[in-house]
Amino acid sequence: MKSAELTWMIYIFILVYFLLGSIGIYFINRRKDPQDARKSWIKHVTYFLIINILFFSIFINPVVFRLVTVLIIFVGFCELFVLFRKSGFNHKKTFIQAVCILAMFSCGFYHFSGMDKGLILFTFFLLSIFDGFSQVTGQLWGRRKLFPKVSPDKTVEGFIGGAITALLSGFLFKDFISAPPLYALLLAAWIVVFAFIGDSAKSFYKRKYKVKDFNNLIPGNGGFLDRFDSLIAGGAGIALLKLLLNFHLG
Repeated sequence: MKSAELTWMIYIFILVYFLLGSIGIYFINRRKDPQDARKSWIKHVTYFLIINILFFSIFINPVVFRLVTVLIIFVGFCELFVLFRKSGFNHKKTFIQAVCILAMFSCGFYHFSGMDKGLILFTFFLLSIFDGFSQVTGQLWGRRKLFPKVSPDKTVEGFIGGAITALLSGFLFKDFISAPPLYALLLAAWIVVFAFIGDSAKSFYKRKYKVKDFNNLIPGNGGFLDRFDSLIAGGAGIALLKLLLNFHLG
């Protein structure tokens, strides 16, 4: 199958997954009060718009995605500093550690933005699925808290649901990166692990400063780092893997 056909197939699957997620959110929101349900729908629709912006920035021209990458990195650092300033410059050690971690991830993420378009789309696709289905399955069936002190909303069931869906999707789209089944599954697992690390690091930083959100720049979301933490870390993970193994995919 040609690359263009695979690309559009990925987009079709994104639409299908979004529809499935919408159905899940519909049932979740039936248990919520109208105001919370409205916020949930705003977050869901905004996420869909962001997914489309990122997808087409990758698809249309790699330079466009690289510019988006720079914007995400810049705003991410700004969010760390603004929260640090609002706290009265407390927890300096935590702030410095967060800046160093984000700097390392950002270097990898920037390098990732210049890699093969097929690999970028594959990674972005799996990250979107992992993020989306972790939230939906967690809200539908989540019972056991994963890290209650760091991220009280995340559950074991949500993580498992998101991870399984991402792994299965990696297997289904192995041809997009010309990889054998086992290699595609291992790569998908690697992406999920780094996405989880990025999300956990962001959550720890926010809890240290006792805030739920960085800001309201993105309607329904908690800021750029809340929305793009998995993408930054997942992209950095792929860049690290390339550096360590000097692998070639796509």
